[in-house]
Amino acid sequence: MLAEPPDLRTRKTGSDWPRFLGPTGDSISTEKGLLSPWPKSGLRLVWHCELGSGYAPPAISRGRLFHFDRFGDKARLTCRQSETGKELWKFEYPTDYDDYFGYDNGPRCSPIVDEDRVYLYGSEGAVHCVRVEDGKPLWNVDTRKEFNVFQNFFGVSSCPLIEGNLLLVPVGGSPKGPAPDNFMDLKSNGTAIVAFDKRTGEVKYRCGNELASNSTPIIAAISGKRLGLYLARGGLLGFDPQSGKVEFHHPWRARMLESVNASNPVLVGDRVLLTESYGIGSSLLKIKTGGVEEIWSDAGKGRDKSLMCHWNTPIYHDGHVYGCSGRHTAQAELRCVELASGKVKWKQAGLTRSSLLMADGHFICLCEDGLLLLLKVNSQKFDEVSRLDLNEHQPPLEYPCWAAPVLSHGLLYVRGKDRLLCFEAIPTR
Repeated sequence: MLAEPPDLRTRKTGSDWPRFLGPTGDSISTEKGLLSPWPKSGLRLVWHCELGSGYAPPAISRGRLFHFDRFGDKARLTCRQSETGKELWKFEYPTDYDDYFGYDNGPRCSPIVDEDRVYLYGSEGAVHCVRVEDGKPLWNVDTRKEFNVFQNFFGVSSCPLIEGNLLLVPVGGSPKGPAPDNFMDLKSNGTAIVAFDKRTGEVKYRCGNELASNSTPIIAAISGKRLGLYLARGGLLGFDPQSGKVEFHHPWRARMLESVNASNPVLVGDRVLLTESYGIGSSLLKIKTGGVEEIWSDAGKGRDKSLMCHWNTPIYHDGHVYGCSGRHTAQAELRCVELASGKVKWKQAGLTRSSLLMADGHFICLCEDGLLLLLKVNSQKFDEVSRLDLNEHQPPLEYPCWAAPVLSHGLLYVRGKDRLLCFEAIPTR
């Protein structure tokens, strides 16, 4: 057994948030005692700090918060005490990523904490493993060089995940040689997913004839068997996460050249929901041996699509999914959709694009303009309990607030432009 680093927490209830979208990878927290409604004066600000550029949400483990940003030509992982914000150490490496569309050049992927190590995946494609306790570098891989990866539209945005002794990294490399003149002619070299030994960085397998997307893979047990699901650039890849054997591929991508799949697959039993915002919307599939069967699809609905999630991943609860639908700010609506049929139960416009976190019968909804909402989970109507305009807060949280909110041990962490705020969402007893 590996010796885990000392636990720095004083808040003893609740759970860690060690990876993107939390311990279960679905933005659902099991914590109880959420303040509802919020005080008229707002939630208590515990601490805040300035950040570099980037869109990555933090990760929390054993009283430590890890945030991943860019400062000049350096990508930086900073470790802080999660309850106070005190800086403990930082790790940096050089980066040269330059976004094709003029977006922020900082990291998109949340750090991943596992046992005594932290894993990073930079927007330029560098994978680094460092020690939790002091940030000492242990191993690294330049995926661009090793797997001939050509930059996609918005940089590396698919977070890795841990499966046993493996670190599964969405890579999406191409055959050796220069990039084709037409981006649509780019081919895969069978590295949609590359599995590394998480302790050494040794490649254990590579699989999938797909290019990288902006979606993060998930892993779950279906009919007693572990299955990996990755919504890659061209569609859904099903694979054995231990061996890399490809089980199936289901095409799912809008026709637009610049379209991306960014929302994670949502798995409910043996059904999986795919959703994107560039044209074809959503589809519910039933997973069968060696493939999938379509239950319903938005593909032929014209403008009357059920759900078109951009970079947020919808949350499933009690027969319904909840998520922000719409590619652009003006189009964005928070929606509740019946999973079995795709029927829209309700929709709420005027919130800008948003991300949800579910806890204790409520949604915490972070809108991209800094509006923070507390909503009751209600399939019959949009049910607002409280709101807090963080753009008017001191210090303010400014657009773009694209990082998913994080709840760990009663503390709520929200990220906007160049700043992280920590609020007390569940008081200590």
